[in-house]
Amino acid sequence: MLRSLLIFCGLLLCTSCTEHLAYSTVKSTENGQWQKERVMEFTFSEMDTARTYDMFITLRNDQEYPYNNLFVIAEFTTPGGVSERDTLEYQMADGMGNWLGSGFGSVRENKLWYKENIVFPNTGVYTVTVAHAMRKNGSTDGLETLPGVLDIGLQIEKNP
Repeated sequence: MLRSLLIFCGLLLCTSCTEHLAYSTVKSTENGQWQKERVMEFTFSEMDTARTYDMFITLRNDQEYPYNNLFVIAEFTTPGGVSERDTLEYQMADGMGNWLGSGFGSVRENKLWYKENIVFPNTGVYTVTVAHAMRKNGSTDGLETLPGVLDIGLQIEKNP
């Protein structure tokens, strides 16, 4: 119940803070753990083909997150099936171990840049997928479970 209330409040804050919001959705992990095989998929359409947008990956983590950074693989697919895959790294904590982002108590929300000044030139359904690409130092195998990640989202904002 408390988790649902927190998610609702987070969504309410996200939607009320910006008048330029074109798309926003959040998907929860299971029990605060992001499984390697759980690829988060976001689909959207009806974007204005004559304007530019900024895209963000949103992430909520708690004190169980054991790292100061985050690696993700994001893939953007157009209605015509053209895909662009990026491996991205984000700082989650500063040099002193203090969490970055905003929030109260042990839960932090991060709004991470994904694409800037992007144009959606075609009508139709666009897809963005996000998967974590974390691994322990010295290991080539990715982590099966990434603890401390509560939610992953995609937010698209209209540029003025």
